[in-house]
Amino acid sequence: MSVGEDQIVRELNRYIHRHPEDQMALMPAYDAALDHSRRQACTHSQRCPLVMAAAVVVDEQDRVLCLRYERGFALAEAEPEDEDNSLAEAALRLLAEEVGIRDVWTQPADEGPFLVDVTEPRRHTYGPRLRVGFRYLFRAHSGAVFPSAIETGAASWVPLAEIGITSLRSRLESLLIGI
Repeated sequence: MSVGEDQIVRELNRYIHRHPEDQMALMPAYDAALDHSRRQACTHSQRCPLVMAAAVVVDEQDRVLCLRYERGFALAEAEPEDEDNSLAEAALRLLAEEVGIRDVWTQPADEGPFLVDVTEPRRHTYGPRLRVGFRYLFRAHSGAVFPSAIETGAASWVPLAEIGITSLRSRLESLLIGI
């Protein structure tokens, strides 16, 4: 099974209900996903938004797991693949493949995305399409990553204050520490 457009519509519905202030920015993605779901195909000549999924894993010290990237460390995100049954599963798959993350959990009653962000075309590395990132919050102990991934610098637990994406850091702070 793979992530279907109907799942994307459900996730967006749930998220917009919780965060109505983000509705306008998400409408292009919502409309395209709804259209795909109804038609069971893409009629947009691949101009529709690109859906990405990211697992934001936070340890017991409120540090965020990041992967080595060309200019430092960054949050991992992946495009859903055929074997993924949900966006959250797609998000965790990349971390499992890259650093062997295991034994993660979600906060009770918080399985949906805690942030859905949009990046305009040409302001990201994925090409000329709108990028829509579904970010899911997971908790794990700092030992949940292969020790070699940390030792070799393939991954790092980054303090929350050092996360450079302001909207993500602010949302995490409000969820984790109640700021």
